[in-house]
Amino acid sequence: MVVHDFTKIIICQIENLLNIDGMEVLQASPLLEYINIKTKSANRGSKARGSFANLYAMYVLVEDYIKVVFDNRKEYKDYEGAVFSDLFTRQRELPFGDKLQNHALNHRLNQEFHKYFPVIQEAVIIRDVSTNRYWINKNFLQVKISGKYYDISKIIINIINEYIQVKKNAFEKFITSCETLQKLHLTEREKIFSFISSLLEPNVDARLFEIVSFAILKYFYWDKKVFWGYDKINLQEENLKLYKTGRTNANDGGIDFVMKPLGNFYQVTETLNVRKYFLDIDKLEHYPVKFVIKTNESVEDILKYIRENAIQQYGIEVIVERYMKSIDEVINIPMLILYLNEVDKHGYLDKVLDEIIIQSKVEFNYEDNTPAR
Repeated sequence: MVVHDFTKIIICQIENLLNIDGMEVLQASPLLEYINIKTKSANRGSKARGSFANLYAMYVLVEDYIKVVFDNRKEYKDYEGAVFSDLFTRQRELPFGDKLQNHALNHRLNQEFHKYFPVIQEAVIIRDVSTNRYWINKNFLQVKISGKYYDISKIIINIINEYIQVKKNAFEKFITSCETLQKLHLTEREKIFSFISSLLEPNVDARLFEIVSFAILKYFYWDKKVFWGYDKINLQEENLKLYKTGRTNANDGGIDFVMKPLGNFYQVTETLNVRKYFLDIDKLEHYPVKFVIKTNESVEDILKYIRENAIQQYGIEVIVERYMKSIDEVINIPMLILYLNEVDKHGYLDKVLDEIIIQSKVEFNYEDNTPAR
């Protein structure tokens, strides 16, 4: 079992409620071990990827179990099951959960749990497809220690609440850092540049990487102009403008950013999975896509890797070439740093920082009374 900084909080919660050795209980419970795996990012700050979807699927079902068994004093085996819409609404009410989808409740939690514990055949979430009712598998909520069974449902709720609080604190610290940098004089722009660059590391949270990428690209194109029209005489002059199409990780058909008036599509990704790239291309009917990739690998190596894997997957050069032609451009981390340098030269570094704050507050559902600058 992996032990990390948040593990001691898990152990503390166990010992506070059960008054027995926390490590022994943790090691005796596959579900607590799974939670321990999913919370390893807790103390790595706002830049580390948060794991909310599967934890929240578990949270809302355990919360429902507590209501049935402890609050209403009913036998869980006789319970008709939780209604999907109630669970779905509840998980979106939780911090950072307002854009979560239904995948964790329907299959991803069970799927990932079995990846870590392949010898366990039971599902964590029990689902009746015909009625769309859900249950938490009660067997996972009972831990046997020295011949005695302990219910860990309230411990699970407390642990996830602690994880939420730690991630909220980290994000608030991140926002405070951004706002502190906003107040710096332009002669100290090296600090701002260094801070923004640090948000482009490969281990940064995927949502934060997408936000920072958008802010940099938006102001990299900001003062670039194009001339267009329906005839050679009457041409219009227009600045390039990048738009964010929605929330990060949204099911939007593979479009994260779109540029006006050129109509360029941008997809941000952290994977080099060829199937994922080609799925995005298929969704857009092979409309050219610019991929912004969270990697330090060179563009040449990325394209070579994609082509080689595509050949293995399809084996037909014509098909592979059709997909490769749909990759309009690859933008990696080193290119984003170069673009950030250009943005700095044009004096837009403060605007990039402003954009990161605005988009981050929207993305992470953060509300405060700070006036717009």
